[in-house]
Amino acid sequence: MSNLKIAVQMDPHELLDKQADSTFALIEAAIKKSYKVHIYTVDDLTLEKNDLKVFCKEVKDIDINKIDFIKLSEKKRKSLKSFDVILIRQDPPFNMKYLTATYLLEKVQGKTIVLNKPSSIRNSPEKLLVTNFYDLMPPTIISRNEIEIQNFLEVHKECIIKPLYGNGGKDVFFTSIDDPNLSVIIEKFLEQEEHFIIQKFIKGVSKGDKRILLINGDPVGAINRVPNKSEIRANLHIGGRAKKTTLSKNDLKICRRIKKTLQEKELFFAGIDVIDSYLTEINVTSPTCIREIDYFNRDNIAGKFWKSVIKIYF
Repeated sequence: MSNLKIAVQMDPHELLDKQADSTFALIEAAIKKSYKVHIYTVDDLTLEKNDLKVFCKEVKDIDINKIDFIKLSEKKRKSLKSFDVILIRQDPPFNMKYLTATYLLEKVQGKTIVLNKPSSIRNSPEKLLVTNFYDLMPPTIISRNEIEIQNFLEVHKECIIKPLYGNGGKDVFFTSIDDPNLSVIIEKFLEQEEHFIIQKFIKGVSKGDKRILLINGDPVGAINRVPNKSEIRANLHIGGRAKKTTLSKNDLKICRRIKKTLQEKELFFAGIDVIDSYLTEINVTSPTCIREIDYFNRDNIAGKFWKSVIKIYF
């Protein structure tokens, strides 16, 4: 199918890292197949008479090796149901703006495919969906109750505390039962309205946080993200180093366990995080690391993505 019309809901393109961003990789692969690609942000959406309209720009050309790497048309007002595929690719935080976008995108009916499925994204925040597989996770609680938190710390001694709806390693704290700043850290989280996560610290994180990408439930590649010596966080954009890796028997076992859930929920493109054999997150909003996997494995994950879209939906 060479005349595919695609709309990509993303963050403002000028704020993204053109060399590393996975959304640009997906757009590049689509342009190479001569697909028509338009991009827009959540702020460009308008619901009128139950028809979701958008001000979008067509991608005329993209070449990340150039300074002016992307050529766009003027904004055009279109109905999103005029597209064959809509990709939801804006990054969290998973807030009311994100939720509203999923509600609006559910209004797109008919032949238009929305990936990932809006209602499933809404019902599957990355740090909550993973709890369906709690036996694969390190010991974890989601709570705001100080007694529960204290009891958990008494048992596990060293823990990670992080936001339930955060992303990119922001506001992730290492603490212990003997930490003189423990009460201050907990107070900081209690100032927010949401529950938060307390998780047993996995010492093996120093060897890396493996990101595995899955298309329609099947693993298609992985990269190991190794934190700097002074860090516990392995996120690449805050200094983690990407290293080549392979899928272990345990990784494949995890992928098999979650495959049915991803397929049933139509979470077509997902990224899981595995630390020292433990599953820690299932990312379904805007999974990343396509570029890094391609670099080390001489692969084409974005090409595989579009090939699978055509095979499954068209």
